[in-house]
Amino acid sequence: MAEPVAIIGGSGALGLGLARRLVAAGVDVTIGSRDASRAAQTAATIVGQGKATGLANPDAAAAAGIVILSVPFSSQAATLKEIKGSLAEGAVIVDATVPLATNVGGRPTQTLGVWAGSAAQQAASLIPDGVGIVAGLHTVSADLLGDLDHELDEDALLCGDDRSATARVAAVIDLIPGLRCVDCGKLEMARVTEQMTALMISMNIRHKARTGVTITGLPGAGS
Repeated sequence: MAEPVAIIGGSGALGLGLARRLVAAGVDVTIGSRDASRAAQTAATIVGQGKATGLANPDAAAAAGIVILSVPFSSQAATLKEIKGSLAEGAVIVDATVPLATNVGGRPTQTLGVWAGSAAQQAASLIPDGVGIVAGLHTVSADLLGDLDHELDEDALLCGDDRSATARVAAVIDLIPGLRCVDCGKLEMARVTEQMTALMISMNIRHKARTGVTITGLPGAGS
């Protein structure tokens, strides 16, 4: 049975797309929002083999061992502080945050410098001891996730210092048809994968497309 997932920021494009895909794949998902009623309204629109529930952020974070953080970079620190006390020991945060310049009125093809090295490394400094962190999903299009008629065929890049935590996250995300998780190494590599979001946006604008990433040459690829 799939491990339940909470998605903080589940009313946004990426979070909602993930929730729809995961519930369709049979995963129970708790949508988190600052407004519990909004979370409940969002959850009511999601149907599938799994169950969708909507709660306020702290309650959502307490409801699952895997907690996906899908909020703008400008809200990352405040949101983590809000849910910090609800994270159980052994839980894993999946940080999908990208420090895009749009957070300060800049262009979506530019990113901000983060003193910690990356948004994920900043998140790691804000969560309790005993809670793992995996950076991921930076190259997966929110639009494509939300378009359930679109058949996905791409990789989801994950970075984390604890390989068992990365494997737990991959076991859930791999349930989404057409998504394959690739372990890209330690959390410090998030500074590269986060930058790839701006690259994907740039290519989408230039080519009027919705692009994804596929890594070739890996053992077992295509099997």
